[in-house]
Amino acid sequence: MKYVKHIWAAFLFPLFTNAQSLPVTTGVPLPLADYRSKNIKQVEYALDLNVTGAPTTPIPATETIRFKLLGNSQPLQIDFKAPPDAISKLLVNGKTVKPDIRNEHLVIPMQWLRTGSNTVQIQFIAGSTSLNRNADYLYTLLVPEKARSVFPCFDQPNIKAVFQLTLQLPLAWQAIANGPLQDSVINANSKTYHFQPSDTISTYLFAFVAGNFAQTEVTSGNRTIHGLYRETDSAKLSASLHSLFAIQYDALTFMETYTGIPYPFKKFDFAAIPDFQFGGMEHPGAIEYKASTLFLEESATRDQLNARSNLLSHETAHMWFGDLVTMRWFNDVWMKEVFANFMADKIGNLTVSNNNFDLKFLTDHYPAAYNTDRTQGTHPIRQQLDNLKDAGSMYGNIIYHKAPIMMRQLELLMGEDSLREGLREYLRTYANRNASWPDLINILDKHCTANLQAWNKVWVNESSRPVFDYTMDTTGGIIQHFVLTQHAEDGSKKIWPQFFAIALVYEDHTEEITVSTDSAIMRLSQLSGRPVPQALVFNANGQGYGVFPATLASNTPVYNLFTPLMRASFYLNCYENALSGKGITPLQLIQLYHKGFTQEREELNLTLLLDQFSSVFWRFLSQQQRTDLAPALEIALWDAMNRNSYPNQQKLLLKAYSNIALTKGAQDTLFHIWQKKQPPLQVKLYEDDYQNLAATLAIRNYPGYDTVLLAQLQRIENADRKLRWQFLLPALSNDTAQRSQFFTSLQQRSNRSKEAWVGTALSYLHHPLRTSQAISYLPQSLHMLEEIQQTGDIFFPQNWLGATLGYYQTTAAGNIVRNFLKTHPGYNPKLRDKILQAADNIFRAEKLVK
Repeated sequence: MKYVKHIWAAFLFPLFTNAQSLPVTTGVPLPLADYRSKNIKQVEYALDLNVTGAPTTPIPATETIRFKLLGNSQPLQIDFKAPPDAISKLLVNGKTVKPDIRNEHLVIPMQWLRTGSNTVQIQFIAGSTSLNRNADYLYTLLVPEKARSVFPCFDQPNIKAVFQLTLQLPLAWQAIANGPLQDSVINANSKTYHFQPSDTISTYLFAFVAGNFAQTEVTSGNRTIHGLYRETDSAKLSASLHSLFAIQYDALTFMETYTGIPYPFKKFDFAAIPDFQFGGMEHPGAIEYKASTLFLEESATRDQLNARSNLLSHETAHMWFGDLVTMRWFNDVWMKEVFANFMADKIGNLTVSNNNFDLKFLTDHYPAAYNTDRTQGTHPIRQQLDNLKDAGSMYGNIIYHKAPIMMRQLELLMGEDSLREGLREYLRTYANRNASWPDLINILDKHCTANLQAWNKVWVNESSRPVFDYTMDTTGGIIQHFVLTQHAEDGSKKIWPQFFAIALVYEDHTEEITVSTDSAIMRLSQLSGRPVPQALVFNANGQGYGVFPATLASNTPVYNLFTPLMRASFYLNCYENALSGKGITPLQLIQLYHKGFTQEREELNLTLLLDQFSSVFWRFLSQQQRTDLAPALEIALWDAMNRNSYPNQQKLLLKAYSNIALTKGAQDTLFHIWQKKQPPLQVKLYEDDYQNLAATLAIRNYPGYDTVLLAQLQRIENADRKLRWQFLLPALSNDTAQRSQFFTSLQQRSNRSKEAWVGTALSYLHHPLRTSQAISYLPQSLHMLEEIQQTGDIFFPQNWLGATLGYYQTTAAGNIVRNFLKTHPGYNPKLRDKILQAADNIFRAEKLVK
C-alpha cells in the first residue's frame, strides 16, 4: 500500500512544484531530492582544497559546479551545511551573486539560472568536521550525507557526478582519491596533487586520503593496487600484507566472474587508517579500512582471519553493488549492504583456508541479527526515510546481518543459478545509474516460480522474527504425530516462509529432515514412524531464522554426536530460549558453558560459546552469583586452557579468564603475565593484549594499577596508539571525580572526534563493576543522543548507547530509560528504536536476574 501511495505522490509532485516553491529546510528532504533528480543532470564538480595548514586552521577552497537544468521553476538549492560567512565569492553563469545560505542550503534565485547548461563558481572555507583531520593525516568520510558539510553539492545518491580534485598538501604527504593521480607539482613549502576526473559516482562516495603514510603496491595481471598505511609493527606487516592483497585480488576475480561485468572503475587503491570509524568504506579508487582489522598478528584467530576476509571482500563487492548500481534513496541503503555481505560470505568460502561456510555464516550473522530483532526497537529491513539527515540511523544489525540471512533464504527459494542470472540482469540494466528494491524484485520475479511478492512482504517490509514450538506424540518409543507451529514474536499474525533442517539425534547417528514452513501449523508426516530420538536440534543446518525450541536435558550429547554446525545452532537456540524465558535459566547456560570450555574444540564455536558466557555472566547473573561462581569458573577456564593444544584457542580461553577475573588470585596471575610479558603455554600476546590486561587490572582497582597504566604508556611505540592510550587513561582511573570529569568533557564535540576511542572509554566508564557509580551518567548520556546523531558518523549513536547501557541490570537503570522515553513523546522514532535496542538487556535482566 505504501508503494502505491508513493506512485501517486510521484505523479502529483510536478503539479505541486510548479504551484509553489519548495521550502528551504534543514537536511535533504525527499520532495527536494525528487525535484532535483528530475531536473538536474550531467553534474561535474571541480574542487581545489588547500590542506597545508594545521588541523585547526581553516581550509581555503574553490569549486566549480557544472550541470544541466531541465526546468527552471524553482530557486536552486545547493546543499551546504556551513555558516553564512563560509562563502566569500559566488558566480552564477559568470555573474557575481550575493551568497544566500539558509537552513544548510546555498539558495540561488531563478533569475540567475537558465534551462540547459549552468556553471556555479564558489570561493569558500571548506567544512572540516567530516575531513577527520589529524596532525599527520586526514581523510574524508561523507556517507550518508556529509559531503554537504565539506563543500556545496547536490548531496543525494541519485544525482551522480564526476569529480576532479586538486589538493595542496605538505611536502611529506601522499594522497589517493577516486580518480588516478594526473601529476604532482612541488612548491616551496608544499606540493599540489592534480587528480584525473573520477568515474561517475554519488557524493557520498567522493573521497580522498592524505597524510604521512607508507605506501605499498602489488601488480597482478594488468591491475596494480596501491595501499597506504601507518602501521609500524614489522611483525604485523610481515604477517598481513601478502594476505590482504591476495584476498583483494581473489575477491575482484570472484566478483567479475559472478556478475559477468569487469571491474567497473578506473583504479583500485586503498588506505588503512588508524581508529577508522567503520570497518571499511567503499569509495571507488580509494577504499578506506580500519587498520587494526587488516594488520593481524601471526597467531590471529580464525574469527579475526574471517573478519578480515569478510571486510576486504565486502568492500570489493560494493564496487558492483552500491557503486556501479546505487540505491535511489537511502531507505534502500540496506540493498548495497546486503549484497556486499552476501557476496563476501561467498568469497570467504574461497579465500579463507579450512573454512566451514555454513558455520561461519551462522556465527557471523545470527547472534548480531537476533541481538536487535529480539528487541522492542527492531525494524523492517526496508525502512521509510523522509529526510537524508536521518539516513545514518538506518544502519545497524538488521541490514548487515538479518538481510544476508534473508538473501540466503531467497537463494534457496529461487535457486542459486536463477538468483545469479537475476542479479546480472539487474546490474546490466542499472549500471552507472540508480535503482530501488522494487526495481530489483521486479527483475528477480521473472526468474522465480514462487510468489516472490508475498515472500518479500514479510521478510523485507516487516519486522520481528518467528517463534517455533512443537508437539510430539509417541507410542512405544515411536513417533506417531509431530506438529510444528510458528507465531510472530511481536504478537502479529505474520508467517515466515523459509527452509531449515531438524536433526534427530540418536545414540550412534543423527538424521536430518528439511522443513519448509509456509503456515502457522505444520504436520510433519515424514517424522511419523521414526524412533523417538535422544535429542532434537532445530535449525541443524543453520539456514532458518527465529526462536527455535531447545532443552538442556542431562542426557543431551551436546559435544559428542553433533557436528560443529549443529552445536553452534544448539548454543544459539539455548541462548535465545533463555533470554526469552522459555524454560532455560542463566545458571543452566553457565553449566553448559562450564563443560564446553574443555569439550568444545571447534574454534568458531568456542568463540561463540565464550561470547555467550561473557554476556550471561555479566548481564544475567546477580552480583552475588558472580562472586560465588567466579572461583570455580576461573579454575575451569585456566584448566581448559592447559588442556587445549591449539594456541589460538588457548588465547581465547585466557581472554575469557581475564574477562571475569574477580578473585585476587586471578588478578595476581594477570598482573604477572603483564609485568613479565610471559603469557602461558603457546599463547602469544601483543601490544593491544597488554593494554587490555592493564585496563582489566585498573578497572578492578588492583594495587598499583596507576603505575601499571603509566608503564603501559611507556611501552607503546606506535605514535597513533600512544595518543589513544593517553585519551583512555582518565576513563580507567579509579578516582570517581576524574572519571566524572572525563564524562563531562565528552559533552564537547571536539572531545568526541575519535569515535572509536570514545566507545572504548565509555565501556570502561560503564563496566559492570562500576555501574553503581556510573548510573549517574545515564540521564545526560540519553540527553546527548540527538547531538551525537547530528554530529557523529553513522555508527556512533548505536556505539554510544551500546557502550553506555550494555551492562546495567537494575530497575533503577530501566526506569531512567523508560522515564526518558516517556518524557520525550515526540522523540525521533529511529533514535527511540536505537535506545530500545540498547536497553533490551536491561529490561530482560530485570526479569532474569534472581
